[in-house]
Amino acid sequence: MDGTLVDSNFHHTMAWWQAFRRFGHDVPMAEINRAIGMGGSKLIEHLLGEERNREEDAELEATHGAVFATYWPGLRPFEKAADLLELCAAKGLVTVLASSASRQDLGVLRGIIDAEDAITAATCSADAQNTKPSPDILQAALTQGDFTAENAVCVGDSVWDVLAASKLAIPSIGIASGGTSEAELREAGALEVYKNIQELFEAFEGSLLGTLSPNT
Repeated sequence: MDGTLVDSNFHHTMAWWQAFRRFGHDVPMAEINRAIGMGGSKLIEHLLGEERNREEDAELEATHGAVFATYWPGLRPFEKAADLLELCAAKGLVTVLASSASRQDLGVLRGIIDAEDAITAATCSADAQNTKPSPDILQAALTQGDFTAENAVCVGDSVWDVLAASKLAIPSIGIASGGTSEAELREAGALEVYKNIQELFEAFEGSLLGTLSPNT
């Protein structure tokens, strides 16, 4: 959802930057932005290392969440985000939002997208023991949608999405709207890459999504 359906990655970057600064960690925004897409615990370890003071982790995540909440009013869906979900539903496809967001953030993001009738199910951080790039959240999405990896496609904007999908042998579509380049997404294993959701919507029939078998 973040960076794929909703234009929120840079808001997350700012929220994490402020959280790190609160605890005296000077982490460059560019490094934070490249880690967006990981779950909070993995992102903290990735950026601060294993030798960090782990007692700060929970407060770092809480601070990020509190700062990010102040940005909710300014968040917007990407062009054609709702239309793509509705097109998938019209084609008989099961659509599960595989998000590592908190339950509260998930509710806000779904409201921003405004396509509830087209969404079969959605995951949140509580549905996975390990966060991306571990595949737990995608496995939870498969379970909630009651389908298998063999008849699924993952659409995501980060290398962490693509790497998580590859661990379950789910083919991936990369979306370059979250700040990750086409080259990086393809190197991670994305089979198709689109500039944004609108471009995928317009190319739907010839895309991996368009070749999926409808739910029966």
